[in-house]
Amino acid sequence: MVWTWSKSFTKIQIFSGKLLKMVSLQHSPSIHQTWLSNASTQMDFMTRLGMYRNGPFPRGISFLVRAEQISAASTSSHQDYYLTDRRGRRQLLALGTTLAPWVLLSQQKYASFAAENKKGFLPVTDKKDGYSFLYPFGWQEVVIEGQDKVFKDVIEPLENVSVTMIPTSKQDIRDLGSPQEVAETLIKKVLAPPSQKTKLVQATEHDADGKAYYTFEFIAQAPTYTRHALSTICIGNGKFYTLTTGANERRWGKMKDKLQTVIDSFQIVNL
Repeated sequence: MVWTWSKSFTKIQIFSGKLLKMVSLQHSPSIHQTWLSNASTQMDFMTRLGMYRNGPFPRGISFLVRAEQISAASTSSHQDYYLTDRRGRRQLLALGTTLAPWVLLSQQKYASFAAENKKGFLPVTDKKDGYSFLYPFGWQEVVIEGQDKVFKDVIEPLENVSVTMIPTSKQDIRDLGSPQEVAETLIKKVLAPPSQKTKLVQATEHDADGKAYYTFEFIAQAPTYTRHALSTICIGNGKFYTLTTGANERRWGKMKDKLQTVIDSFQIVNL
């Protein structure tokens, strides 16, 4: 089972830092069960939260350096040309000296940004959208509409990890409320269909590289199975990021450490 966001989003509203009205969910016709189970309604998060799905996300910023062309007049003497040529070289060298620290810092940023590899896991680094994480070796990538990345176990489909993003004008996840408040709302309105019985196990907050993350554990009980899941959420780069992973309750004891590694590895970087 892979849970997905609906393709269409309307406004998300917030008042006094608390979620007032969360998304209603749309069922996606797929062999995978989705997050969105109510086909008659659309997503409804809050207006002052500032999350919209009106178009494609920005895919990064291009960086262009333009060097001035330096040429000697055809009537110049050999000495004048030599001096001009040397000036041009000095300017190009100066440009290189100026750019070198930027290039080095950029390389260092993405080197530190890439998820630290661990035995039994493979890294994912998305430089365009500014996030990275690890997933267990053997899981396969699948394409699910509305999800940015999805990896799943082909034998145990409830064992999967997905990343979604929604544009937002908010700057900090704490603007939405406490970890418990936000987790409860997301679980009941987004991360599980209304027909499932849900329980928040715990919700915590931690800081990494100046960004606040909420992480929570929850259980969603369906008529024929129970899913035990972990989610982590963060705001950055004008986006609300959600990474969710989980497993069948009967395999939770075996999988929880691996899934916790996935959650702990998730990080975003400023673009």
